[in-house]
Amino acid sequence: MLTGELRSKIDNVWNAFWAGGIANPLEVIEQITYLLFMRGLDDAHTLEERKANRLGKPMERRIFPPGKDKIGKSGGVAYEEMRWSKLKHKDPATMFEIVSEHVFPFLRNMAEAGTAHATHMKGARFTIPTPALLAKVVDLLAEIPMEDRDTKGDLYEYMLSKIATAGQNGQFRTPRHIIALMVEMMAPGPKDVIVDPACGTCGFLVAAGEYLRENHPKLFHEKKSRDHFNEEMFHGFDFDGTMLRIGSMNMTLHGVEDPDIRYKDSLSQEHAGDEDRYSLVLANPPFAGSLDYETTAKDLLAIVKTKKTELLFMALFLKLLKPGGRAAVIVPDGVLFGSSTAHKAIRKMLVEDHKLDGIVKLPSGVFRPYAGVSTAIVLFTKTNSGGTDQVWYYDCQAEGFSLDDKRIALLPTEKIGSKARLAEGEHAKNNLPDIAARWTQRHGIEQRRPRTAQSFCVPKAEIAAASYDLSINRYKEVVHETAAHRQPKEVIAELKALEKEIADGLDELEAML
Repeated sequence: MLTGELRSKIDNVWNAFWAGGIANPLEVIEQITYLLFMRGLDDAHTLEERKANRLGKPMERRIFPPGKDKIGKSGGVAYEEMRWSKLKHKDPATMFEIVSEHVFPFLRNMAEAGTAHATHMKGARFTIPTPALLAKVVDLLAEIPMEDRDTKGDLYEYMLSKIATAGQNGQFRTPRHIIALMVEMMAPGPKDVIVDPACGTCGFLVAAGEYLRENHPKLFHEKKSRDHFNEEMFHGFDFDGTMLRIGSMNMTLHGVEDPDIRYKDSLSQEHAGDEDRYSLVLANPPFAGSLDYETTAKDLLAIVKTKKTELLFMALFLKLLKPGGRAAVIVPDGVLFGSSTAHKAIRKMLVEDHKLDGIVKLPSGVFRPYAGVSTAIVLFTKTNSGGTDQVWYYDCQAEGFSLDDKRIALLPTEKIGSKARLAEGEHAKNNLPDIAARWTQRHGIEQRRPRTAQSFCVPKAEIAAASYDLSINRYKEVVHETAAHRQPKEVIAELKALEKEIADGLDELEAML
């Protein structure tokens, strides 16, 4: 958790950009990402230097090579001078020249280092307009401690949260507490291979990594499991270069050394090499309408012939998962009850060919102010052989924030999210802890809950009989309050009293006139 002092420092960085003429929040984040990456490279180089000095051996990995960079009007500059620790002490004009003419070409050409972040730096553009603004931002960032992984991760998450409060770019972010709930319900393990095929800022992958650190700390004790975590566990696709840069930095700052964050148009490109590869899908992909058949991946159309992106993504999830793999994904409500042939086909596939585990109906205001569409979390396991028995439903009516465009917190910070300990009466403001608890009981006492309850189970046969309609309202029962029976004498006495009251009132009015 960031302190108020650290938040204030980050706010100062943000305000400096705005005052300097950069108002697009994505551009601000991107420029800060580059500067943090420069600082991180210097830190890594310093660690290698210390290790080499301690062992009395040459450096194994030199990030900043010896010699001079020949690019630029000035005839080049020593690579050593491009390090953050040297740059931050330069005068603004010199700093600006070195960063714009030397550091950024260096960042763009270091992809041979092999990391995802180095690869995405190929498109890096330096857009800070003046030496004064660069010097101010560097000074402010230099004051922020970056040694602790938790602090680095929280710092970046706080900056990303500013995207969600600054106009249309908030569409890129799924609320963090909803992500955490989905990760907790899926309970990723040390051997999982996790993918988000529309990863954006990598919120789901980061949350999965943090869950593993908290619940499986021993995985870092052995080299094999540690290497799996850093190099093979996390995979994210996106076709927006800015998102790839921001997402890979987010993963790096959360302590994942070399995640597979790569360019891919998940609905248009074929999936050779990725099919049947992953054990867990976590996603909230953009549902932008429809694609042309000509531009849609043929292997997805082979699963379900449709132009609708929400159905194509469902086909994609099934394509990517290995048998036994599981998924927690957010879909618009229309996927659950749409009447087209394709809608029914994908739902029948989930129920009959695989194992549909559960559906959590989310309140319609969760994604405000960017979208008011009703959504649900769909949880399923790919089996290729059926297995659906009882489908668990939960009607989430509150998740800790107001459901209008303001999205004001209804509870203190520590009582937001699925791990919060709530006092009596607070459940009505935050259903997430109840969702997480009842999910674990879906094979037991949840199956005996009445349809009037907030959560209940529906047998597969009933869903099949309803043409595979998966909307919660199809199965939920509403309690109708019945008026208490009253004796005729009571009603007559009440009417007479009312009649007398009216007559007295009329007499008073007549006297006044």
